[in-house]
Amino acid sequence: MTPNIPKSQARGWLSPLIHLSNNWISLTGVVLVTTATIFWLFLLPTTLSGGVHNPYIGILSFLVLPGPFFLGLILVPLGMWLQRKREGRGGIYPPDFPPLNWANLDLRRLAYFIGVATVANIVIASQLSYGAVSYMDTVTFCGQTCHTVMQPEYTAYQNSPHSNVECVQCHIGPGAGWFVKSKLSGMGQVFAVTFNTYPRPIPTPVHNLRPARETCEACHWPQKYGEDRIKIIPTYAEDETNTLTKTVLLMKIGGGNHGIGIHGTHLGVGIKIRYAHSDDARQVIPWVEYNVNGKKTVYATADAKPEGEANGRVREMDCMDCHNRPAHAYDLPERALNKSMDNGSLSAALPFAKKKALEILKVNYKTRDEAAQRIPAAFAKYYQDTYPAIWSQRQAEVQAGAAEVLAIWDRNIFPDMNVTWGKYPMNIGHTDFPGCFRCHDGSHAAKNGDSITQDCSACHNILAMDEKNPKVLTELGITESKTR
Repeated sequence: MTPNIPKSQARGWLSPLIHLSNNWISLTGVVLVTTATIFWLFLLPTTLSGGVHNPYIGILSFLVLPGPFFLGLILVPLGMWLQRKREGRGGIYPPDFPPLNWANLDLRRLAYFIGVATVANIVIASQLSYGAVSYMDTVTFCGQTCHTVMQPEYTAYQNSPHSNVECVQCHIGPGAGWFVKSKLSGMGQVFAVTFNTYPRPIPTPVHNLRPARETCEACHWPQKYGEDRIKIIPTYAEDETNTLTKTVLLMKIGGGNHGIGIHGTHLGVGIKIRYAHSDDARQVIPWVEYNVNGKKTVYATADAKPEGEANGRVREMDCMDCHNRPAHAYDLPERALNKSMDNGSLSAALPFAKKKALEILKVNYKTRDEAAQRIPAAFAKYYQDTYPAIWSQRQAEVQAGAAEVLAIWDRNIFPDMNVTWGKYPMNIGHTDFPGCFRCHDGSHAAKNGDSITQDCSACHNILAMDEKNPKVLTELGITESKTR
């Protein structure tokens, strides 16, 4: 029920507010706050339910609305202050308003009103602020808001073993310090996207990435001893039958235990490795310092300079120097086809499937639309023209293969960002990229004549090399179905 307030009292209470806010600055602020609040109320059910999966709704809710809302809150009192100052100087401020002091009942009522309104605005503003910060930490924001820029990394992330791990857990990690750093860095990235000044492709590695020991090791513990593991690498030939051979490796993971195995040698207790890289991609390493409990040995190439700093930037080795793309890996076409044929996405029963698919994938398509039209059509046409009986009887199998060839291209090639085959090297292994051989190439020697080993058995034992039916798998009881 509305209290019976005399009109003269109401006018006395509202007159200064109405008078001072009657300017274009304050009125603009009122419009902005009101409009943002109405939109906020409409979006509130979605934001409170945690269902902001559409990046554009998230942008509207947490990045667009807070700007007008906060700007309006600033403009309303700013306009009133400027109006009061202007009228005071000109001597036109109405003399019949009650004195502006705390003894004035009307002024106190106005202050209470402003206080209540302020509390409401704080509630809205805090929800918008918290929602904005939370939204900026989501995978949706990281991968889809800046669609063109992050499309390659987001696509690779979705097909990685870390696809259920939120981006911020690896890129930011716990603690306020790195959270603030990430947001300050993000401001520069927003400007780069806004003004279209970002590099294509995005350069890697990320030089200001938080050390892996503070992020990766929250889940992984390289110093813990890891048992030897069997690794089976299938390879399909480019012949008519897509002949399958397998390489079987016994990987010596190790860790702890006085430098045993891969992890133990590089990250074991008491071991610290520093290296100098002469290129931004960390692919050229002329100088390595191996420190075991304070005893240092320096290994360098023949053309390296005496001190590490003279050879480029010096870095302490951690997980990311080998596992450099744990959530954003790209395949070369041969390896991608081997994986797809091994899991049945591309039928190995189709004659010359590997050879034809590889030929199609290596064509330079300028846009994703062009690839979407030409790749499936080229694969299907090959069987229509060369194997009409197969096309007639197994058309669905051929079309599924055509779709998979396109999917391989879509996962690895992004023309808008200049991401092509092999653009981002993988440092695990040494078959597709230098990887281990950046240091284990036999040319890094110490002053006493010792060199960084290139002995294959230091990291793995080769149990079978490109064999059709590796005997070792039979002896271990590993059947064909268990290798997929």
